[in-house]
Amino acid sequence: MNATGVVAALTAEARTLDSAIRRRDRLTRIEDGTLVAVSGIGCAAAALAARALVDAGAASLVSWGMAGALDPSLRAGAICLPDEVISGDGESFVTAHHWRECLSAAVGAQRPVVGGRLLTSTHAIDTVAGKACAFRDTGAAAVDMESLAVAQIAATHALPFIAVRVIVDSAADVLPESVVAASRAGQVQFGRLIAGLVRSPVDIAALIRLAQRHRSATRSLAAVARSGALSSGALAEAHGSRIA
Repeated sequence: MNATGVVAALTAEARTLDSAIRRRDRLTRIEDGTLVAVSGIGCAAAALAARALVDAGAASLVSWGMAGALDPSLRAGAICLPDEVISGDGESFVTAHHWRECLSAAVGAQRPVVGGRLLTSTHAIDTVAGKACAFRDTGAAAVDMESLAVAQIAATHALPFIAVRVIVDSAADVLPESVVAASRAGQVQFGRLIAGLVRSPVDIAALIRLAQRHRSATRSLAAVARSGALSSGALAEAHGSRIA
């Protein structure tokens, strides 16, 4: 088997690849042969999902989903295809150059694409000051909470790896505390979110802005999925089976 394995933290992210995907499904094989795992939020969950994909025969791995901007020039919907995934303590993994370039060429004409570094954080960076500090200290364009773990599993098994992350909140956006709190269990708990909004109705305006950003990001993720350049089969055909 020569399938691409995709790790998405949230069902909503995974469903840009196939609308039939559900959180309860352990692994889903979509029409082009790609295997998709919905992991939940955070590195521990992403690592488990990546290992399951490798065990199921995945020959390459993708970290798929949304990210927060650290670079102030980035807006919601921008596609981040990083050259490098880093941790806050200096760990670093380079992504597969030819695969990344193929994907960038396929989507760059319609959507803004940025490379550079992607920071994986152990916690949500939810304030403007926190984002500015992370940008200054790491030079990363964006931040997520899973990609480093997927990169680690790929490196352990000598598999090609890329991250596909679309910006949802800009460097100037504050994440509402109700949203951050509702996500601490590894997935968005809507009951907890509603309770948080009841306690802090001031978060409602910020949540509406975030929802608008989320729609833009979802459209960009769907555009990447439609490009046909994500699967290892398409890339092998384009590059004579070379995807490293």
